Amino acid sequence: MAERITSRANPLCAHFRKLASSRAYRQEAGEFLCDSPKLLREACLWGAPVRTVLHTPGVPLPDLNGADVREVSESVMAAVSPMETPQGVVFTCAMTPPPLPTRLEPGRYLVLDGIQDPGNAGTILRTADAFDCRAVFLLPGCADLYSPKTLRSAMGAHFRSAQWSCTLEDAAALFRAAGVPLYAAALGPDTADVRRVDLTSAALVIGSEGRGVSPQALAACQGTVQIPMSGRCESLNAAVAAAVLLWEGWRQT
Repeated sequence: MAERITSRANPLCAHFRKLASSRAYRQEAGEFLCDSPKLLREACLWGAPVRTVLHTPGVPLPDLNGADVREVSESVMAAVSPMETPQGVVFTCAMTPPPLPTRLEPGRYLVLDGIQDPGNAGTILRTADAFDCRAVFLLPGCADLYSPKTLRSAMGAHFRSAQWSCTLEDAAALFRAAGVPLYAAALGPDTADVRRVDLTSAALVIGSEGRGVSPQALAACQGTVQIPMSGRCESLNAAVAAAVLLWEGWRQT
């Protein structure tokens, strides 16, 4: 049985804390940190490469198939968990992002352009998974796909669906080759009511709340779409707008 960890000075604890706080360290280590029994169950259910699990006594664990499992004290859990109120489990997974595909199948896709808030990014990933979006493309400048807050907000979507970090040029080239039209959620001279646009096979660009879709992404799009709403409201949160657009694409299928 593995030794119980009771000291916050344990090197494994320092490793977990650095994974939680540093994007550069996550990339160097080739793994990322998740928290909560729910995320651990999702990781195991979908075959994610779980490496190390720390848990407090009495927390039920799924079959971990050879992962390094260590029991820790409550004080150690409080020190390593990125949550204010730890749920008794933190674990690491190998960072194995799939390579960018050489071709795309027809279907619905989402492109995130400058979505810097990890809570919004994770919520969008979760919603895209719920509405059978084939994949989400994250352009440079987006929140870290593997930050603890992104992972927590996505609620397991990382393990169930495809996400790719790439340049606008690479994403646009894939859409062109597949015959998938690219639309921006933005206002412009040709903006169409999203209910009147065929979204059964299309890609939608969602920009940040602060600046919207970038000029470069707009230039790569065939057109712009808008969500009809009361004139009293100027705009929607990026994650909310993405949810409405994804639902509309789902409704059309």
